[in-house]
Amino acid sequence: MKNLKKEDIQQEVFDLYDDYAHNRVSRRLFLDKLSTYAVGGLTVSSLLSFISPDYVKKIQIQQDDTRLKSEYINYDSPAGGGTIKGLLSRPASATEKLPGIIVVHENRGLNPHIEDVGRRAGLAGFISLAPDALTPLGGYPGNDDDGRELQRKRDRNEMLTDFKAAFEYLKKHPECSGKVGVVGFCFGGWISNMMAVEVSELGAAVPFYGGQPTENIAQINAPLMLHFGELDKRVNEGWPAYETALKANGKEYEAFIYENANHGFHNDTTPRYDREAAELAWNRTIDFFEKHLK
Repeated sequence: MKNLKKEDIQQEVFDLYDDYAHNRVSRRLFLDKLSTYAVGGLTVSSLLSFISPDYVKKIQIQQDDTRLKSEYINYDSPAGGGTIKGLLSRPASATEKLPGIIVVHENRGLNPHIEDVGRRAGLAGFISLAPDALTPLGGYPGNDDDGRELQRKRDRNEMLTDFKAAFEYLKKHPECSGKVGVVGFCFGGWISNMMAVEVSELGAAVPFYGGQPTENIAQINAPLMLHFGELDKRVNEGWPAYETALKANGKEYEAFIYENANHGFHNDTTPRYDREAAELAWNRTIDFFEKHLK
């Protein structure tokens, strides 16, 4: 059979995967429904292989890249999960203090893709910290299915506390200028929005397709840049009310909806990846952080 391409896959398959990846359908039901799209030479196994993340071939910046100082650290989150592990990355050539970026993972822990994003932020001239909210349960378990199962066992507001503690750790780090922003994806997008509400000193927040807060919008001090995929109806349905609240409270924000892009379009390890949208969104994000944190 020919190699599958994104164009060979019906949108319903991506929507089904989104339901599975966000725990709205069980694996058994997911595979059962996936079988209805295994036609014309496609098999369930080939579809599953195609839509699953590839963390071996798709990593852009390796852990041992000599342009970076990248290492695992632990920080205290006494009101959250206790001690939290994270990946700290910054340019190896840096001689001055750098602005910081907290990089927040999806709903499956600190997987290789989010570590890669943390390193990208470091190479862009920041000191980045990518925490693993699964640390109290042993950390990211090596695959996303088990990672999602573990993350469901943690209270999301307790995890929010862990990322707020990461902000405090990074702000006080001797290599950080004290100006810190946050970028997050999916669950991490919700964390980014909530940190904007709850962290008064936050320098900037960039939620990628993240759930929106519904209360205390007036407390937001950080400028926001929000990224959405046009096809992501689940997350997008909450955006009009959030935008209305941001406008009503005079908050500084920019929002972009990327045409024909799915939820998860920035994640280059799955076929939901949209290269043009992802690169544009990331360039906008880095420019935004440079404007507000440097």
